[in-house]
This record gives sequence, structure tokens and C-alpha cells, in this order.
Amino acid sequence: MSDDGHDANGDTLADEHRQDNPSDHDQVDQPGPHEATAPSNYPSRTIKDLFNPPRNIAAIRQLLFDVSEKIELHTHEFDLYWPYVDNVWVRQHRAGTDKTGRYRTDYYACRLQRPTYTPKAVDKPRPEGTPTRKKQIREGGKCHMKLKVVRYEGGYQAVTITQLGDKTEHLHDLDTMDRIKRSTVLMEIARSEVMNGYMPASVYTVMSEDEAKLTASGGRYLKREDVRNASQAWRQQHKETLRVHEGYRYDHGNGIVRQNGTVPLAETVTSTLAVDLTLSYYAGLPPNTLTFPVENRTFLDSYLPQKDATIAEDGLPHVTLTYATSMDSSLSLAPGIQTVLSGPQSKAMTHYLRSRHDAILVGVRTALADDPALNCRLEGAGGYGGLGWEGQPRPVVIDPAGRWLLTPQTRVIRTVSEGKGKAPWIIMAPGFSIDPNRVEMLRYYGGKHLGLTDYDKRWRLRWEAILKALAAEGIKSVMIEGGGMVINELLLPQHSHLVNSVIVTVAPTYLGRGGVTISPAPNQDQFGRPQAALRFKNVRWQSFGEDAVMCGRIPATEGQPAPEPAATTAPPRPVSFFNSSVDAQNTFQRRIPQSEPSQP
Repeated sequence: MSDDGHDANGDTLADEHRQDNPSDHDQVDQPGPHEATAPSNYPSRTIKDLFNPPRNIAAIRQLLFDVSEKIELHTHEFDLYWPYVDNVWVRQHRAGTDKTGRYRTDYYACRLQRPTYTPKAVDKPRPEGTPTRKKQIREGGKCHMKLKVVRYEGGYQAVTITQLGDKTEHLHDLDTMDRIKRSTVLMEIARSEVMNGYMPASVYTVMSEDEAKLTASGGRYLKREDVRNASQAWRQQHKETLRVHEGYRYDHGNGIVRQNGTVPLAETVTSTLAVDLTLSYYAGLPPNTLTFPVENRTFLDSYLPQKDATIAEDGLPHVTLTYATSMDSSLSLAPGIQTVLSGPQSKAMTHYLRSRHDAILVGVRTALADDPALNCRLEGAGGYGGLGWEGQPRPVVIDPAGRWLLTPQTRVIRTVSEGKGKAPWIIMAPGFSIDPNRVEMLRYYGGKHLGLTDYDKRWRLRWEAILKALAAEGIKSVMIEGGGMVINELLLPQHSHLVNSVIVTVAPTYLGRGGVTISPAPNQDQFGRPQAALRFKNVRWQSFGEDAVMCGRIPATEGQPAPEPAATTAPPRPVSFFNSSVDAQNTFQRRIPQSEPSQP
């Protein structure tokens, strides 16, 4: 808008005032009769959504613009954020649902993939009283980025967004799209304010007051004619007198200006809602949400996988072995008894470790004894103030014989239903049948069974095969928490080379004899003399409350792989992943003469 009160179309604010307000200036401040009750088609967003947008809206808009990797959102999050970027993405077609009716797939393309729009020489006739739209030439055919958006509605609700075809990037930036077109959110806010009885020029002035928030929501290039276009249909049907916002006035030649001494509406709305929004955020967090100070994380970070970690050349993920123990190296008072050892600070540390790994792995005995949630409760993780499933690891349970009977009441499944964690993957051995209904139930909540066929002479699943199977599924880092048999196994010389780092929490207590202890098998030198089973290197200690935490690594000489007993079967076959209950039933019913694997 120019200083003389003209907009880009050459219309003056006085013209707008005459069009929207048949009466004279003295009646401008009178409320319209339509304000008492909201119309049935009233927009879902108001000016409050502009001055108090969703948290991190600018970063999330950029995330949904780039889609450089797969994005997983809760359904309500997608419905909240997607309208902020619908000026970028245009739905091309809907493929429909799958045979289960749970998956609905939509395909989107960048708006600039459309051919260049050229206005027609003669515009088609428009209804009487409807002004002709002044369309501008929009350059197209400049970007070929496409998306696949899958909405899942089953045991949990989620939307997955991925690039379609080869990975690529936009040939333009987000700012370009904001300049070309306004999002649905901005247009709804503008329309709602006009429907509240305010002049488009006044709405534009108020929306432009907080430039930072307007830009974050994609409105950097918002114009007064955008407000007029958004409300045009409504204004054609309602001829009531429109007014300026309270504390503002119509100044001929200068447009809508704020009266002297009046606090900007943006500040008024923000200050009114600021405390409520802060309380709402913390009230919305689950009561068991944990916090772990940033300054305590530096001690741990060098032992954890990097955020941009990749699968190693040997096909193995990063493995962190972690557990809490007593002074007498016990995990629990007795087998099958859940025992709390960690204090509040070290417990929060454990959940920070979970947030830094793609998966968390336990044995079936731990799953049966503790009924764990196997999620991350740290503030900022998905379900605890974070976006989607950010920071939530994938639970993995080693259950060779299918002993873990999952039900909708199992804690890990309840966590999935509440949107606070992911469904587990269950690793099984061949030769054990499983009820197809159990397979289908787990798939309903987003989990699955992974059947491995690589085992040793004692019919035990090989750790290297387990970890490579997870890496093949895209798991780049695994946090192994227990139980006792799993930890003792991985500390053996033939397995310890698979472990990248060890983090142990020592609680100031003795549990006494009879508990589940961590104690690797004894070691001997070449002369048969006893020696230490294992000594860590690069060791660091740190106190967290009353607990002491040790971080270390296993020396290369300690972790050299020892020859394993030869398998009694043919060479190892590829990992088998079950994607349907029929496949699971057919595969698991292949019987192999053997005893039950002793691995938990």
C-alpha cells in the first residue's frame, strides 16, 4: 500500500469504505446486527490464532515444505499444521483406502508444477453483482516435487508424509510460495474478522501489526485485497455496516490508523492469552513427564549415536548397553520381581538416552515381569510436548518362542493408543506357531513380528543377525536395557564387539543374595590362570542425585569375536519379515526339531 492510501489495484481506502459502508462516517463504529450469533459456516480460525500461533510454527512450516525425510505426525497435528502450507502443496488425487479400510492415501504436488496460468482474453460471464476477479499471470512448470500422504486410523491415528519417487528438492524457497499465494489459515482469519463486522482495511491493519508472527504464519506478503477476496462472498450476501476495530479510526488519505494512546490489538490479545497458553501447555503435559537439564547431557553425548548417524559398513547399528544396578551388581531382588533402583535424576537420564536412539531392546523376561511402556517420557518427546513421535524409540522384544501375550491392556499397547509411544517389534525364532489373531492385533497398533532364521548350534538366535535385521529395517541405533540374561550375553567376548558403549547407573543400595545379577562368565589367560572378565576403557563417572553413572567403552581386544559353534542347518537365510497374518501363520508353523531357545 502506498502512502497516499492506494493499494496495488488503484482502489483507495475511501472507495472501500463507500463499498462496505453505505452510511456515513458517524455510523462506522456501530456494531453490525450479525455479531450476536456466529453463522453456521463461521471460520474455525480467528485473529487469536494469528497472534498466538502453534508453537514453532515457522520451523514446522519449513519442515513440511522441505520433507527431506519421512515425517510422522499425529492426525490432530497434521490437521493443525497442514493448512499453514496448503499454499505450497496441491492434492492431485486420492488413491482411496486399502482393503482393511485403515489406510487412506493422498498424492500432492508442488503448486508450481502446474502449467503457467495465462488470463483469458475474454473472461467468462459472472453472476449479476459479482465483480470480475483480477487474476495475475502465475508462472508454473518450475518444480516437480511430489508427496505421498498416508493417513492411518487403527489402534492409533497417524499421518505419514514422504517424498514420491527419487529424493529431490524444491527449485524455489518457501518465501516464494508465500509471495505467490496465501494459505487457508490466513484467509480464514481474515474472513472471520470481517464476519465479526470489521472493514477489510481495518482487518488488514490489525493483522499486519505483529510482523514477526504474521511472517512466521506465511503472511509476509499479505495485502489488503487478500482480505477483500477472502470475505467477498460473505460481503455480497450481507450488506450490513462494517466498522473499524476498537481503538482505531478511519483517516482519509492514511487508511486505518491506531488512535493515540491505544495499545495495539496484537499486544492486547497476546498479553491476555500468554499466561493461559503457558498454563495450558504445562497442563497438557502428562503428569509423569520428566525433565533432564541440558548441562547434564554433555557428559553423555560422546557415548551416544550422533543424530545424523548412518548404518556402519558391517551392517550393524550403534549399540548402547545400559542398565541400573545395586552395589552388589543386582538388577532385581529376585527373578520376575520388578525392582526400582534409579533415583529421579538418573531415571530422567535414562529417558534422555532413549530419546537419542531409534530403538530400545529388552528380553521377553523383562517384558513379562515389568510390563514396561518402553517409551520416552522426556519433555519435548512425542506425546510429551513434542511433535509426532519425535524422540520416541521403537520397542523391540526378543521373544523366540512367542511367550509374550499382548492385549489392548498391555502397558506398551496402552501407550500407543494414547499417542505416547510406538508399538513393539517382536523378534521370534523359526519353528514356533503363533495365533494369527495375535499377529493381526499387533499390526493394528503399528507393530509387527520379525522372524529370524539365523541361529547357532544351540538353537539360539545370533545377536549379530538380530542387530543386522534391525538395521535392515532402518534402525540406526539400539539401546539395550535388559534383562540380566541379555546383558550378560552381550558382555561375553564373542558378543561384546557388537557393543559401542556402556552406561551403567549404580544405586547406593545392596539387594542381597538371590537377585538377578550382572556378572560375565569368568575369563582365564593362556596358562589357565583366572583374570578379570572385562575392564572398560575411556571411563567417565558422574553423580546424578544419589546415584553414580559410569560411561565407558569395551576395548577392542576384549571384544574380538570368538568362533561360534557351527549351525546345524544350511547357511543362514535372509531375515523374514511378516506383513500379514497369513504369512506369519504359514512361516511359524514350519516345525524344526529343537528345544525352546534359552535366550530371553
